[in-house]
Amino acid sequence: MPRILSRLLLTGLLLTGFLLAMVYSLTWRPEAREPVTATCNPQTQVPPLVPGQALKVMTWNIQYLAGKRYVFWYDMADGSGEEERPTPEDIAYNLDEVARVIRDEQPDIVLLQEVNDGAKNTDYQNQLALLQERVTDLYPCSTEAFYWKADFVPDPHIRGSVGMKLATLSRYKIDHAERLQLPVADADIIRRQFQPKPALLVSYLPLRDGEQLAVINTHLSAQPDDDTRLRQIQTTGKLLDRFESSGTPWLIGGDFNLLPLGQYQRLPAEQQARYNADSELHTLWDKYPMIPSNNEASGIERNRWLTHFPNDTRVSGPDRTLDYLFYSPSLKRIDARVRRDDTLLISNHLPVIGRFLLPVEEVRSMAFEVLSGR
Repeated sequence: MPRILSRLLLTGLLLTGFLLAMVYSLTWRPEAREPVTATCNPQTQVPPLVPGQALKVMTWNIQYLAGKRYVFWYDMADGSGEEERPTPEDIAYNLDEVARVIRDEQPDIVLLQEVNDGAKNTDYQNQLALLQERVTDLYPCSTEAFYWKADFVPDPHIRGSVGMKLATLSRYKIDHAERLQLPVADADIIRRQFQPKPALLVSYLPLRDGEQLAVINTHLSAQPDDDTRLRQIQTTGKLLDRFESSGTPWLIGGDFNLLPLGQYQRLPAEQQARYNADSELHTLWDKYPMIPSNNEASGIERNRWLTHFPNDTRVSGPDRTLDYLFYSPSLKRIDARVRRDDTLLISNHLPVIGRFLLPVEEVRSMAFEVLSGR
């Protein structure tokens, strides 16, 4: 009997070791802070930003070019969504539609989320490369960073590879960039390897006076199972505080998966499950200006600022705001809007667009002195 137990124990240990080795080989473990390649077309003269100039920025979760004709397995809180992937025809159509909107708006900086690369459900396409082919004359510089990547995910709805990126396109020179890991949801050692790993993609754009603008792209977790999104917001806030205290102008855009003030109460009960009544986003809006502001997102014209149209048969149109631009008080907002009329069927998110004036050197120096107590 002792010999049999010993053999069983040894077999169990070997199987466990094999399983861990297999999981390790199939998954991705990014560092807390990693440099990211900033790519600029060497055949294009890319100018730096100029202090005091106007800057137009667009953030858009393009939903891996899936479109609105589906209710995917993850879309319904009860898991009743039936679709697992979009058709190749819909992906191709929505790629052209995203390019059309970008070319029509021609923002100086484009922040994209849910850009697939190497994922089975979109035929292993590099969607950023496909998009860049269509807008290469507008955006000579770009950065990108994965936030979900694995060669094989055993979930029965996936059963293959995943690859999802943040991508930033710029008319202006990007000097360097980095990927900063955000806190991830608590899970056992196996499940943790296969889950998304939300991050901040930070691109540094030089200013002609020798300073730089920090442009941040992100997509926070979707599920409110624990305090993960609060910890992600707190980590993001600390980075913004560091930029502010050093006198570095910054802006951040993305899909925050969090509601503005007052919208939770307006959602039907079945749509409230993914959010908390007290939005974790207040950690940022208490300190920094936000587009849309709480007054805009919950005011009399709030329908103009809704950015999410769920793939849910019970929802007939955009009904909440999840996508935002935050910016340093040293930048001045000129105008902002959500592009709605011709984007409702391209993605389950709508693009948010803001125009700003960059600070001049004197204003930036004065703000730094105030913040540093001089």
